[in-house]
Amino acid sequence: MEFNLAFFALSIPAVIFAGVSKGGFGSGAAFAATPLLALILEPAQALGLMLPLLMLVDLATLRPYWRQWHGPSARFLIIAGLPGVALGAGLYQVANADVLRLLIGAISLAFVAYQIARGQGWLRISPRPLGPLAGVIAGLVAGFTSFISHAGGPPVAVYLLAQGLPKTTYQATTVITFWVVNIFKAVPYAFLGIFTVDTLLANVILAPVALFGAWLGVKAHYMVSERLFFAITYVLLTVTGSKLIWDALN
Repeated sequence: MEFNLAFFALSIPAVIFAGVSKGGFGSGAAFAATPLLALILEPAQALGLMLPLLMLVDLATLRPYWRQWHGPSARFLIIAGLPGVALGAGLYQVANADVLRLLIGAISLAFVAYQIARGQGWLRISPRPLGPLAGVIAGLVAGFTSFISHAGGPPVAVYLLAQGLPKTTYQATTVITFWVVNIFKAVPYAFLGIFTVDTLLANVILAPVALFGAWLGVKAHYMVSERLFFAITYVLLTVTGSKLIWDALN
């Protein structure tokens, strides 16, 4: 890993973007920092570099949203996330996750299309929050995809957005969920050698950048109206889903 101009030109905006997404907009697009870094780093290096920074953002944003989360949804996602992380750790070196990425991306885009159709009155269906089974499935998929690419945001967003939660409750639930899931991930990352001296040194350099992004995200969350917030979330979910499909097909 070389700390040259190309590294800082890509890593600084990538880390700020991840901090803003996790700090204020439900984490849906935070994963995009990893493939951006993978343009100049080995994939394992990109993963190892980003996880401590994501954990730092989790810690920084936990206090502003403390106890404002939806407890039942968070429990389903966290409990199911643990075996998802274990599955990701077991399959990390041999699994081809392209089919799963394609499926998650398709579901993300289909969900956005569904919400737009409902909002425009093209579909007149009474809103029904997804049940516990959906939360368990979302948590399992999120744990797995979060481990292999930090892309746990889409399945969690699909589940939480369907619950009709207020924006702060939604945001707080994503914060507590990924705070715990990322702690789960840190142990196997260490045993698999994903963390290195270079990635930890990069973490020290980029930590202030991550905190700045988190601060921006929290400020934006409280300054943006609920309607605009969810519109932004749908945009981020669309971008995230499209990127997952692109990655799977390429």
